[in-house]
Amino acid sequence: MTRTIHGVLAAVVFVVGYAAAVSEERIGRGFKKSIPITLAAGAIWLLVALGYKDKGHAVEIVTGAARHNLTEFVEVFLFLLVAMAFVNTMKKLNVFDAIRAWLVESGFSYRACFWITGLIAFCLSPIADNLTTAALMGAVVSSLVGGGNGGATKEDREFVSTCCVNVVVAANAGGAFSPFGDLTTLMVWQRGKLGLIDFPKLFAPALVCWLVPAAAMHSKVRSGSPPKLAASASEPGGGDDDASGELKPGAFVVIGIFVGTVVTTACFHSYAHLPPVLGMMTGLAVLNLYGWWKGREETGAGGAVPGADRALDIFKRLEQTEWDTLIFFFGIISCVGGLGAFGFLREISDHLFGAYGANASCVYLGALSAVLDNVPIMFSVLSTDPEMSSAQWLLLTLTVGVGGSLLSVGSAAGVGLMGAAPGYTFNSHLRWSGVVFVGYVASIATHFVVNGF
Repeated sequence: MTRTIHGVLAAVVFVVGYAAAVSEERIGRGFKKSIPITLAAGAIWLLVALGYKDKGHAVEIVTGAARHNLTEFVEVFLFLLVAMAFVNTMKKLNVFDAIRAWLVESGFSYRACFWITGLIAFCLSPIADNLTTAALMGAVVSSLVGGGNGGATKEDREFVSTCCVNVVVAANAGGAFSPFGDLTTLMVWQRGKLGLIDFPKLFAPALVCWLVPAAAMHSKVRSGSPPKLAASASEPGGGDDDASGELKPGAFVVIGIFVGTVVTTACFHSYAHLPPVLGMMTGLAVLNLYGWWKGREETGAGGAVPGADRALDIFKRLEQTEWDTLIFFFGIISCVGGLGAFGFLREISDHLFGAYGANASCVYLGALSAVLDNVPIMFSVLSTDPEMSSAQWLLLTLTVGVGGSLLSVGSAAGVGLMGAAPGYTFNSHLRWSGVVFVGYVASIATHFVVNGF
């Protein structure tokens, strides 16, 4: 049905919707990328229904396909919602501010900060998602030169730009060897293409992907040491949150609950063969219970979280969720599912994997993810389900996960930092795209050596 009028219109609707989503900043202030892609999703599925009816197919086929598509989304949506709730709670409890304060106040040189922020991004991304990791490390890097104030010099901006490229590459690479590090790795894990014990096999390739460009950028990082942080962050009028770097009560307990949730989720999936989202929702319930108990302990009755410190109010934390990102994800999944119902995904997969083979196709799709979002790319491959070995699924997970580092717009981490960090732009990232590509190729070579073909 790809060459029917309904199929052609669906493809056009997707291209227009996706182009509008990518151009959200140019369209107008306040315009969200979720708007056009969600409208496109509704239009595409309407075209699917009309197209199937026009061909005389049973309406139950479309209904079943739409329900299956929604089930795919809901599982990932709830998983991400819980992960974001934990991350927002830890942010409110100053877990990440404590890391930031330690780094800035320890007297490290600029070059040491370059490596430390990259290392933290690489290690944190497998637990928190790469967007959150990049945003946190971007804030740390910006604070080294005054947090993006108008007084930042050209040298300051160059330092921040180089560090941000390093952070983006490290965050994307770190997220590639964990099912919790990126949407694409989560999707592969939930589909059962790779088990929990398979992802660590990508550690060495991911590490190489970060270290190669980082080593090349090292010599361009300025010498000297950054000034100490001003103490104004926690002064009256400095903001609603305490950014002093002091851990708030309950921080270690929440970290423990999060680690326990990750372990529970892994056990639910690996041993009980239950959807991972059930483990995450169980962890959210434990976090909510702890918040209620903590409030009861501090107020003496009722269990309400004290008004002065609502860090453990889970529903307040859920309000801080990146809803635009989650709704955009719904739109992407729905659009791709609708195009799959027309047969586009099967045609593309058969041509690509049939003509070039799995390994070459995985490398190509990884590079393509620098231009197109990696979520629809991965979902398209999962939907067509080409016959691939475990090593080839690992290769696809690696390339689609780290390929977005080639351009600043190729990953959520890069897009999130543009405009938030002084000096980090599309062009400043493009200056380093060559060495990032060398790291990309080196990571693929490392994968072949470690995991085979």
